[in-house]
Amino acid sequence: MFFALCSDRPLSIQSNIARIREALPEGVRLLCVSKYHPIEAIQTAYQCGERDFGESRLQELQLKYTTLSTPHHNNQIPCPDIRWHFIGHLQTNKVRALLPLIHTIHSVDSTRLLDTIQKEAQRINKTVNVLLELHVAQEQTKSGLTDQELQSILLQPSDRWPNIRLKGIMGMATNTTDTTEINRCFATLAQHFRHMQSLHPTADTLSMGMSDDYQLALPHGSNLIRLGSKIFSE
Repeated sequence: MFFALCSDRPLSIQSNIARIREALPEGVRLLCVSKYHPIEAIQTAYQCGERDFGESRLQELQLKYTTLSTPHHNNQIPCPDIRWHFIGHLQTNKVRALLPLIHTIHSVDSTRLLDTIQKEAQRINKTVNVLLELHVAQEQTKSGLTDQELQSILLQPSDRWPNIRLKGIMGMATNTTDTTEINRCFATLAQHFRHMQSLHPTADTLSMGMSDDYQLALPHGSNLIRLGSKIFSE
């Protein structure tokens, strides 16, 4: 499942993180998209001070969670305070296994999924951070709520999902080199985020921008960028 590390990769990860941090505006958080990358790469980023890591497959997350939470021969836990983020499409039948591992779910795209998360979070007495995924891209294959579905969720009574914190919005721009289209996507997401904040003052996260387009997302107010290849290489 995992790629092998080349001998100079840890140094490359360190320099990539340092370069990205130096260029980020104050208040913007970095989510290291560690999916498909090996344990050693995560440990290197962790040693650089990173704590937020994103995975998109439950099985891979379970393996990494277990490995990085298990004491080694020296009785030291290598990465005890990682905040795991689930950024892939989430099926309702995976929620029960996912919730004990996760800090934030980025890809909530239906009321049904919210209801399932609430049920399972209540069962284990946990409060879960959630980002609502909004579909703004041209590709219909991408997941996400419509404008109307988002509005319906935001207008629900506050006690419908007591074990869920609606923390903000996540979205992906159209996969294109057309910067006008990419900017349209980010502007739309930012507009919906401001509306969400007017209804839910605790919403504080606008997650948009990945390795190829995060520099366009920042002027629109993104405060959480999801970077994989920019940190870990392809």
